[in-house]
Amino acid sequence: MRIQSTGPLNNLVEGVQRQFNAVEQTPEQVREGLRVSLSELGKSMAAKPDENEDIDGSDLPQAIKDLLKMIRELRAQIVEKQAQVEAIMSDQSLDPETKRQQLEALQTELASLNSALTTANANLIKLMRENGLSSEQMQTAATLAMG
Repeated sequence: MRIQSTGPLNNLVEGVQRQFNAVEQTPEQVREGLRVSLSELGKSMAAKPDENEDIDGSDLPQAIKDLLKMIRELRAQIVEKQAQVEAIMSDQSLDPETKRQQLEALQTELASLNSALTTANANLIKLMRENGLSSEQMQTAATLAMG
C-alpha cells in the first residue's frame, strides 16, 4: 500500500506505511499504533475555553452576535488558507505543475472567503443601523468585528 502525501501529514502517512508494510494489521491495530502530538500553538488553542465568549457576553442583539461569529470564522479560514499557500510556495518537493494547480485552487478559495467576509461586514453595518444601536454598542460591535 502506497499513499502519496505532502505537507504536515507526511510523517503520519509514513508511520502508517511502515506499520502496514511491517506486518499485515487490522485497521484497529494500525490505529492503536498511531501517536499524535500537538504543537504549543495547538495545545494553547485546545485549552481556549470559548473563543466567542466576548461576543456572547456583549449586550448586542443575537443577529449581530451571530454575524460577528461568522466574521471571526471567515477570518480564521482566510488565515488558514494563506498559511497553506505559503506552505505550498515553500515546498520544494512539488513539481511546478502540481504547485500551480494547488495554488490556483487555494487562490480561488481565498477569493471566495474574502468575498464572503466583505459581504458579512456590509451586512454587519446594515444590521447595526437597522437595530438602532447606541454609540457604545456600535463601538463594541466594531471592536469585536476586528478582534
